[in-house]
Amino acid sequence: MDTLAGKTVLISGASRGVGLAIALRAAQDGANVCILAKTAEPHPRLDGTIYTAAEAIVAAGGRALPVVGDVRHDADVERAVQACVDQFGGIDVCVNNASAINLAGTLELDMKGYDLMADINVRGSFLLTKSCLPHLLEADNPHVLMLSPPLNFDRRWLKDHVANTVAKFSMSMWVLGMAEEFRDRGVAFNAVWPRTYVATVAVRNVLGGETAVARSRRPEIMGDAAHAILVRRSRQCTGNLFIDDEVLRAEGITDFARYRYPGVREQDLISDFFV
Repeated sequence: MDTLAGKTVLISGASRGVGLAIALRAAQDGANVCILAKTAEPHPRLDGTIYTAAEAIVAAGGRALPVVGDVRHDADVERAVQACVDQFGGIDVCVNNASAINLAGTLELDMKGYDLMADINVRGSFLLTKSCLPHLLEADNPHVLMLSPPLNFDRRWLKDHVANTVAKFSMSMWVLGMAEEFRDRGVAFNAVWPRTYVATVAVRNVLGGETAVARSRRPEIMGDAAHAILVRRSRQCTGNLFIDDEVLRAEGITDFARYRYPGVREQDLISDFFV
């Protein structure tokens, strides 16, 4: 199996960035893509909306269903899942891309910031996965993919922004636990994380501005890596915490120049967290 043609993919937070790159790569195969995201109107600090993302998915060759909603709200998630099933007949892939980042230390982090990360990264990923599972269990090659890192317990990742680290690591722990819980039922649970910064709103607004964006890889690398995972047989590929370029090297890709911006050398790229 090497295509997502005819498959139905539900992605959270796919108005832009990595989520949109994953959606567009699936659309190139002719997949049905349901995107659950909050941005219904243009925002001065965010690229695009859920509707411009849907237009891009259709232009890439897929079918699109935009659902405005928030993974923090049970009713929104239930509505998105039901709309996806009603429109496309089922769900084959669930991608937990929606995430919040806050690098404040323990004394500096207010509880609103803490709750946002816990509600989106930890609870939201659990809720969307749980809501999709009844339909995934009926699918031929069901996958759940988390955008979360390998469990690197080097204490430097805990020292400076422990709340952020715990929230992201929790998503990876869902992968390991649920992979075993559903191994005999054929649902794959995997995560993928970038080797380097990827040019996203988070990099621009939180991690270093346009300078950091220029030294990032393009989001397409994550779209291609996710695709390579999602077309694998679910019973043979589960419980992995992947790195994007390692996935692509396993597919025979050795030249990553296509994912860099003009004039940027491989050694100029900024290594991402947790790698």
